[in-house]
Amino acid sequence: MDSAEYERKIASRFAAFDQDGNGYIDREDFSGAAKALLAEFSCTARSDKGQALYSGAEAFWQGMAGIADVDGDQRVTRQEFITGAVKRLRDKPQRFAEIARPFLHAVIAIADEDGGGVTPSAAERVMRVLGVAPSVAAGAAAALDADGDGRISEEEILTGFAAYYVTPEHP
Repeated sequence: MDSAEYERKIASRFAAFDQDGNGYIDREDFSGAAKALLAEFSCTARSDKGQALYSGAEAFWQGMAGIADVDGDQRVTRQEFITGAVKRLRDKPQRFAEIARPFLHAVIAIADEDGGGVTPSAAERVMRVLGVAPSVAAGAAAALDADGDGRISEEEILTGFAAYYVTPEHP
């Protein structure tokens, strides 16, 4: 895949992070996503899981800002997002997974409703809350269960998340 095509794919991922649609990614997008997830899974913000989710969202925001917020204005524009992905993450998707890990770990704790691991249906709910189209969310959630055991592990989620957002092979 050539660089221009890769940049177009990464640019399309920007909208998933820009939760409020204001044209840039900021701390509020991450805290808004956390709030929506807590509501979806009937979890309170003051609970241990709720606090972990908000802390994870803040860590994720700080990691993204550190990679992409070139001008230091506490906002990541579409161009900063593209540039950050192309220059800093394309060949190291595991770096993206690592900045997302605290948030995803907390999401897993909330979405694992029975203590047996995240089911594809719970993963689908998470994706819909985070702005993935329902027609895409079901297939993507099923694909995350790489070993086919009916539960999605943290590593399967991290791998899938990083691949979707920063590697050129994924649509």
